[in-house]
Amino acid sequence: MSGRLDACRSQSVRGAMSDPSVREHAARILAEVMKHRRSPARCACKGALCSDACVRPHLDRVARAVERAQPIVFILPSFPGKSPNPAKVLGPMPDMAERASLTFLNTLCRKIGERHAPGARLILCSDGRVFSDAVGLHEPDVTAYQRGIESIIEELRLEALSTFNLDDLFPGCDFAEMRSRLMARHGRPLDDLRAAVRAGGEARQIYCGITRFLFEDALRPDLGISRTALQKLCRERAYHVVQRSKAWDGLLAGEFPDAVRLSIHPQGCGSGKIGIHMMATADEWLTPWHGVAALANGSFTLIKRREAEAAGARMVFRDGRPSHYVLRAASPRDPTGAVCGAKEPK
Repeated sequence: MSGRLDACRSQSVRGAMSDPSVREHAARILAEVMKHRRSPARCACKGALCSDACVRPHLDRVARAVERAQPIVFILPSFPGKSPNPAKVLGPMPDMAERASLTFLNTLCRKIGERHAPGARLILCSDGRVFSDAVGLHEPDVTAYQRGIESIIEELRLEALSTFNLDDLFPGCDFAEMRSRLMARHGRPLDDLRAAVRAGGEARQIYCGITRFLFEDALRPDLGISRTALQKLCRERAYHVVQRSKAWDGLLAGEFPDAVRLSIHPQGCGSGKIGIHMMATADEWLTPWHGVAALANGSFTLIKRREAEAAGARMVFRDGRPSHYVLRAASPRDPTGAVCGAKEPK
């Protein structure tokens, strides 16, 4: 684990770089990331930099790396484990949705390397173990998924990517003890989170998005309660997922103080996190672990499994396991956005 942390354990960022040329170069690097930003539906600067407000929270970290001729380090809490709902995904293991997304992230780091010779590194901070018990993920599936992600990184030689998770931080502990230690160090009272959600804004958007995911994941044929009861249960569970996620955020901030923070959730202008799309999708919230890769017009887009099957898509297998779907040719205005998706990895 120490190899992952050394690049990030320099002095904490204090103040802005004074050299305008360094800051301008850092802003151009951030603009490369912002091309793929995941923004709320009502974000006024969606898809572009509205002003320095978008880059201001991240500029000093990038400028410091530029000034010191060091790699720029990004962290992305992500790739927790596949949704347990078979109407959304192909199964518990990584598939083409992950392969295409990981390839994109590595390519993004390589593009940054074209602007910044020391390059960029991206640490995937898997949070599956953080809230597996709260979202219905089985621990063996989380373990197998994490190993699958590492295998893809090795197989495709995605050298800019590495992984970090609770297993690295608390070796030898059982999973419940890992979560207990995390919450003891970084947990926030649920009442504070409830108040933030009631106040609206970004906190409420994230809470509502997680509630929707929990509800969709639990809508399986073996559902033993009414939809109304399930909605109520998921609303309560969502607070615990947010609480755990924020604790994970706090831990990561201490472990990687100089890293630029990315997010798989939509983030508004001026946020301390940059929301990022890894694949084309019409849904601002959909992720590779909540959907499937569908190939159309030579590019992948991310949709739910039931949507692919409803469209008559053909399933493709890889190494004996379901990998992705092939859709019929789509027009440039196809709502799946397939024409601007990720290219197929080898």
